[in-house]
Amino acid sequence: MHPALAQFRRPGLSAGPRSAGELAQDVPAIDAADSNSLVMEIFYSRRDMASLAVIENDRPIGLINRDIFLSQMSKPFHRELYDKKSCIAFMDKEPLIVEADMSIEALTFKTVEVGEKALVDGFIVTREGRFLGVGNGLRLLSIVAEMQAEKNRQIMQSIEYASVIQQAMLRASRETLSTTLPDAALVWEPRDVVGGDFYHFAAFADGWFGAVADCTGHGVPGAFMTLLASASLSQALEQLGPLDPSALLAAVNRSVKALLGQINGVGDAPQSNDGLDAAFFWYDASRAQLRFAGARVALHVLRPDADAFESIAGDRMGVGYVDSLADYAWSLHTVDVPPGSLLFVSTDGLTDQIGGPRKIAFGKRRALELILADRENTPAGISARLLEALGKWQGAQARRDDVTLFFARV
Repeated sequence: MHPALAQFRRPGLSAGPRSAGELAQDVPAIDAADSNSLVMEIFYSRRDMASLAVIENDRPIGLINRDIFLSQMSKPFHRELYDKKSCIAFMDKEPLIVEADMSIEALTFKTVEVGEKALVDGFIVTREGRFLGVGNGLRLLSIVAEMQAEKNRQIMQSIEYASVIQQAMLRASRETLSTTLPDAALVWEPRDVVGGDFYHFAAFADGWFGAVADCTGHGVPGAFMTLLASASLSQALEQLGPLDPSALLAAVNRSVKALLGQINGVGDAPQSNDGLDAAFFWYDASRAQLRFAGARVALHVLRPDADAFESIAGDRMGVGYVDSLADYAWSLHTVDVPPGSLLFVSTDGLTDQIGGPRKIAFGKRRALELILADRENTPAGISARLLEALGKWQGAQARRDDVTLFFARV
């Protein structure tokens, strides 16, 4: 078992209260026929009691709030008028009364329905209709806060372990990249602990294949999509090989649409309008050529003798999604990349990040100008400078999306 899993606690095994009965305090109750003077005695003898239940034949009929009662009885002549009268004069005739087996969750909703007085006065707990005790509203709030904190802790532990799984899925590609392209840099920064971006690199005898993709969403939903899309790409590579990125995009498109039930005429109306934007590329080492196909993601090439990047835009058709054509054929581009050429691909988490004095997007032009000015640097150095610039641009703004950057000098 992974160490992260060892920290988990199975749901339902918390030592905290699980029902209203466990919150019932064993406190005195008073009979409806008893006098207000007896109520006074009880409150003075039990300073821990915020409320006193009034019962009739062991069944609760009301609740007396300590502060309200003492305030009323302290008024001039009220002791003389009310001391010997029935205690029902100052009781709330419609208190919150719940059965002992009611869950904490149901009790919380019930308390919210009743409103503030249930938190201040508390609530009466019964078993089969007979008085059992009085629950404290503030104690209930504390329990709910503890339960929510525990749930959040368990959720965060689950997400953190999901990150371990996601990074394990990407590890082989990162290792392939480091051995096949030593002069390359890859940045993968999820907005949250896990992310919706992924990459894939594979080495072959006559070249290498690369992919950078941005799936719908970020966080946990995005991470689920990366697993689905990455598995579809791995299957397509096994079946088709790496030489035709356009055909690979088409295969992943069909697979994702089938898995998410997005193909017209199959099953009920699709519930998921999810997919991915991606750049797939094959580098032919013998020809120093790159074959590229993109779905709303561009490839940027800076040749050694060029003054500017050549940008090859991806097609405007996404992979997957309900309105993407199941038989769509992505354009295949063949690009000469002489030795020393710099390749750059990024997801839109870079260009769409809001920031700067006018709170606008970072933008593609700004990114390419920064890279161009730093072209003599190593890919690792260029990516570090670009991330630094992005951080300054972002400032106090929240990170909008996952960010993935790929640089390689071939």
